[in-house]
Amino acid sequence: MALGAGTIRRGDTAALAACLVLSLTALALPAALREPVSGAIRATVLRPLLIIEARTITSAEYRRSMDALRAQRDSLALSAALQPALREENAHLRGLLGLAGRIRTGYIPAEVLHQAGVADVLTLVLSAGHAEGVEELAPVITTGGLVGLVHSVDRHTSVALAWTHPDFRASAMVAGGGVYGVVAARRGERATEMMELHGVAYRQQLRPGDLVVTSGLGGVFPRGIPIGTVQGVLSESAEWERTYLLEPSVHPAEAVHVLVLSRAHAADTLTAAFRDTLPPAADSVKHPGPARR
Repeated sequence: MALGAGTIRRGDTAALAACLVLSLTALALPAALREPVSGAIRATVLRPLLIIEARTITSAEYRRSMDALRAQRDSLALSAALQPALREENAHLRGLLGLAGRIRTGYIPAEVLHQAGVADVLTLVLSAGHAEGVEELAPVITTGGLVGLVHSVDRHTSVALAWTHPDFRASAMVAGGGVYGVVAARRGERATEMMELHGVAYRQQLRPGDLVVTSGLGGVFPRGIPIGTVQGVLSESAEWERTYLLEPSVHPAEAVHVLVLSRAHAADTLTAAFRDTLPPAADSVKHPGPARR
């Protein structure tokens, strides 16, 4: 039969009263008897309580140690997860510093301020504006090559059209050869992921892997900035021209730090500046053969 609540309360009261009586009795004992009695009580009645107290203290110490180890483990796991990204960012910054050193003058470093909700990264907000010397139509580059060009400028920020934008165009040529065309973002399938090289003469054939760079025509982009590599023929137009599919050298979504070039560089050739960051392009242009009769 289960004990009632009143029985339990009475038992607790009796135990408390007994403890008080024993305590008062121990205090009233002579000094010569007090220590032996106290030791006997600790060795018998209080022994289970002392054991529980010791185990509680040990358990608390273990718990604190486990919390400290868990915090160290989480810190190490976070550090290990961030190391690849940090190494990649450091390598990118070192490459950008090297590129800036080869260009020497006429550039403004800027950070890309990605904004949530910008579809397909068509535009980029840069952390530099009029106050830093940024001008409209200034080329935006990174270690891999061309990112876009400045569209509008405020005092301390500017907006750049990425090459993925439908309105972006760049006059281009094949590195090491005399093949020219116009680069734009890929339309339709895989739009904003690939590029198209339009206007290549039908008798001038390119091979996969050929490097396409800015041609310097038009007075906007300097000559020699990498744009992309040829992947293959996309279309042909009645033996008049070919359109090639390009793999971009830089995707705007991956750009974090960039260089905005001064418009004074429009007449320059930057081939040497990118020579250390890209593999040499093969001179794979096929020269036109005899005209067909």
